[in-house]
Formats: sequence, C-alpha cells, structure tokens
Amino acid sequence: MTGKGRAALLVIALITVPEAIARRPPEIRPADGQHQVVMGWDRAAPPADIELWPRSTMLAYQAAGTLQYGAAFLTCHSSTDAATGRCPTADTQETATGLGSVIPLRFTEQRSGVQLELEVAGELTRAGSIGACGLDQDSSGMRPLWTSASVPCAGLMPVGTGVGLWLRAGQLGRLVAGRWTATLVLDLGSPLQRHLASYRFTFDLTVTDRNAVALYFPAHDEVTPQVGLDLRYDPIEQRVAGRAELDMCLYDGLGSRSEYIGVTVRDSTQGAPYGERFSVWHQGGGQDESGRVDYTVSLAHGGARNPLRNGQELLLTGIDRVQLRRVNLPGSIDPVFCVPTPLTLETPSFSASSKRAGHYSGGLRVEMRLPTSTP
Repeated sequence: MTGKGRAALLVIALITVPEAIARRPPEIRPADGQHQVVMGWDRAAPPADIELWPRSTMLAYQAAGTLQYGAAFLTCHSSTDAATGRCPTADTQETATGLGSVIPLRFTEQRSGVQLELEVAGELTRAGSIGACGLDQDSSGMRPLWTSASVPCAGLMPVGTGVGLWLRAGQLGRLVAGRWTATLVLDLGSPLQRHLASYRFTFDLTVTDRNAVALYFPAHDEVTPQVGLDLRYDPIEQRVAGRAELDMCLYDGLGSRSEYIGVTVRDSTQGAPYGERFSVWHQGGGQDESGRVDYTVSLAHGGARNPLRNGQELLLTGIDRVQLRRVNLPGSIDPVFCVPTPLTLETPSFSASSKRAGHYSGGLRVEMRLPTSTP
C-alpha cells in the first residue's frame, strides 16, 4: 500500500458446538427447598396424582464431576417412624436398577386426630455430561432414592442426579372426609458430603364427602329401623310407662366440621296431638285417646339433653368440639367419623285401664339440615 495507511486482516473462525454440550444443563448446586401442597376435593371427584417433583427433576449437577453429584441420594430422618416419612437414613448403596421407591408418610386428620399412612412414590436417575450419557439418556436406569450407586457410561461416571416424587391418586382415595395434614422431610447427601440440602413438603388436604351425608342408626342396618317404646307395666300401681334409647349418629360429609347441624323430628301419623308429644295408635283404628299412647323425644348433644318438638328444628352447634364416633356407613368400605346424637323416647306414666289392649304403632321422621357453605 502507498502512504501511511494501515490494514488489518480479520480471521473469522466458525466453531461448531457439539449438540450434547449445547444441551448440557447449567451447574446446579443443591439448595434447601420448601414446598406447600394445599388442595381440596370431594370424594366423588378425586384428583389425579399430586406431582411433588416431576420426573428427572435435577437436584444437583456439576459437569466436572469433582463434587460427586452423580452419586447423590435422598434419606429420611427415621427408618421406623413415618411422622416425616419412613425410609433409610443412610446410603444403602443398592445396585439394583429399574426400582422405584415408596416412603410411608403419616397423615393426621385435624378434627378427629385419626392417623393414616399414605405411600409417597419416588425414583432416582443419574445424568451424564456428554454424548449418550447426557441428561436425557440416563446411563444406569431408575434406582432407589437412597442409594449412591451408579455405573459409568462410555468410560465416564454420572455427574448429576435427578428425581421424581408423587403422591398417587390411589393413595389419595384412602382419605375420608376431613382436613388432613402431613410433613415430609428428605435430606440430600453424597459420598463426599453427608448433607447437601434438605427438602420439606407440607400437606394440607381438605376432603369432603357430600354424597354420603347420612343420619345413621348404628344398631340398625335398615334405613327405617323398627323401634319399640319398651313399655313396662306396674302391677301394683296398675300403670304403664316406658323409656327407650335409639342410637343415632350424624355424618355431615365434612369431617364433622360443620358450623351447625339442624335436626327436625316429625310425627308421621295422622292426628298427631301437639308440640312436644308424639304418638302411636291402636291397630284397630280410631282417633280417641283410648287408642293413642303419647311419648316425648329428646336428643343428647354436647353433654346436654335437648327436648324435641314435633316439626320444629333443633340447631346443634359446637360440632367441631364434641367427641366423635367411628362407624362404617352402609355400603362404605372406609370407616368415617360422625357426631353421636342418641335419641330418648320416653312414655309418661298412664293408667293401664285408660287405653285399649292391643298393638300400637306409629312413625317418626328424622331430618338433618347442613349449612350450604363449606368450612
């Protein structure tokens, strides 16, 4: 060139990045995690699996492999108690592949205090760094969550660990109506470092069972129980009186957490007398008092006995505080908790000569009303 000008030669090089390296995940250093699962459903429409960690969720990954994240594993706090999950508390070094894991976890129903163990399902996979041993193609297959075991692929050891964790629909179906809580705690470790991170899953599951709401009579399998007044004759006084107990339990389908329950008792016979009296009638017919025996009905709730009036609703409150009873409703496999409300049918004393001899019968209709809103 002439003059004082300068020229520079630029060399542009095109570098091709291998696909496996381009798809390599970022470095993932383990960190503590908090997960809250708050859900509600009715047993008539149960949910699908609850996914806590999607399959192959990467908990730790280091391409260089010096931190041995490819041998990481999860453990529980107890191998005997399911309070926060029951599983091995140390590396088992199991070498079997194709095996998932099950962690029994204790759920507690807050109203009744009943406890139930559900199984949390999990799996662990290893991730390589390049080629066929990369993130998408695990070199060793699914393994138990609590093992550090792994095998090399193409001469290279895994450099990352992924997991999956689920609460399956089949397990959720075991929960009866109520509010169920649980806490699962898992620790992540490796052969190089016993503790890398902790993960806490808290569950708050509200289950309703509205299709199963029922007035239940534990001593009677039939829907319409046959009940006697247990009348007794006093030969000295020549008078008759009676007292009969009818065991009754109210299932609200909400885990006995209703704000209130309304109970109404109606005399279903013709010519029922008045307010607090109910009647049975002589089988021979007639409407006079000689063919009618009157009785009263009362309901026990919360330590008090409440008189019932014909056709008038009694509002029961404090449902969330009374002692519950565990029963098996007709047609139901799982036991549920209901509110005990036994009825007392009491026949005031009357002169035996004032009534016609023979068989008396009548009907009593018991109705239950629940709030329209869910607690």
